[in-house]
Formats: sequence, C-alpha cells, structure tokens
Amino acid sequence: MAVTVMGLGNILSQDDGLGPFVIQTLLAGWEFDESVQVLDLGTPGLQLSPYLEGQDSLIVVDTVRSDGEPGELRLYDREQLLKHPPAQRTSPHDPGLKETLLALELHDLSPTHVLVVGVIPAETGYEPRLTDAVRGAVPGAVEAVLAELERLGVPARPRAEPAEPDIWWEREPSD
Repeated sequence: MAVTVMGLGNILSQDDGLGPFVIQTLLAGWEFDESVQVLDLGTPGLQLSPYLEGQDSLIVVDTVRSDGEPGELRLYDREQLLKHPPAQRTSPHDPGLKETLLALELHDLSPTHVLVVGVIPAETGYEPRLTDAVRGAVPGAVEAVLAELERLGVPARPRAEPAEPDIWWEREPSD
C-alpha cells in the first residue's frame, strides 16, 4: 500500500504553518514503513498531482476553515472533502486539494482513502510562529495521523532516540 502523509501550509503565516510543524514533529519522533512518504510540501498551489498520483491513501495535515474555536481538531474523509464543489481559489498558495483529487479521479489515479487532519487557525498574519491555541493542537494532530496509519496497516514506530523537531523557522536569528 502506497501512503503519503503531507503537511501543507506557509510557515511564515502563523497558524498556516501547522502542516509543516506536524510533519517535522512526526519525522523527529517516528519511523515509517518504506511504503509511507512523509512530506512537508509547503504551499504547492495546484502542483499536488505528482505527490498524489498512484497513491492508495493520503493523509493531509493543514489548517481548515470551519465553525469552532481556534485549535479545534477536525477530521474529514474523502467523501466529506468532495461533498461540495471546490471553492473559488483566492490565493496562489491555496493547495487546490479538491481540484487535484477530482482531476486524478478522471484518470483513475486518485487515492482511494483520504483523510484531512485539520485544525482551526487563530491567526494567519505574517509571523513564523504558531499561536498557543494551534500549538496546543499539534499532539492531537500527530495522534490522528498515527491512528490513521495504524488503521491502514502501516503503523509508525517510535524512534529509539527521538529528536527535537526541526522547527527552524521559529528560531531567533543569531547576531
């Protein structure tokens, strides 16, 4: 089974950096089966096809627009995600996930299983740091990814010596 776990988001826009933050947390603490790709894709726009084509399963970590409080976790499966047509793209950084899945479906190349692990953002201004509300949701997002991998039959293994996640964009510049 080919599985892709991908984090989406702009690390320079506060909570929009959730996806990359979770990916770095996963890579620091877990080892993955060779059939599992764990990728920080940043803000790929409509360039998602090469990462999704031919994959059996997809797990996406990103912030989501939803009713609720900042930091609340939301899980969406493929059916829920594609229930409504894609919204108008308002930014070149909009990942175009729905559009990509639908385009790949036309060629029978779309992942069969899709899970979006989303967190409601508090702020998306220009600062390379998660807010406290979204930072507090990181462990829940990590657990949701790990649970889905387990459900798919490709569980992650805790690293014998976990590392500190490489959240380089939050470091203070040295003088």
